[in-house]
Amino acid sequence: MEILKVSSNSQPKSVAGAIAAIVRNNKSVEIQTIGAGAVNQAVKSIAISRGYVAPNGIELVAIPAFSQLEVEGDTKTSIKFVVEKR
Repeated sequence: MEILKVSSNSQPKSVAGAIAAIVRNNKSVEIQTIGAGAVNQAVKSIAISRGYVAPNGIELVAIPAFSQLEVEGDTKTSIKFVVEKR
């Protein structure tokens, strides 16, 4: 599974292109976010990527979950999205 880290400064179209490319290769992708701004950018990216792959007959699903990430020695609560084909 590929891992993408999304921040509040990430460009949704760029992240969406990465998601679409990974899914087209029959892989799933985990998107890791910390903070409300990052979650916002990730959700927009997932919505845009659905539009990128839909013409090819691919339907995406996103499964959200909480996770713990180690950042500079601190443990932070994050939200991750597992995006895969249906």
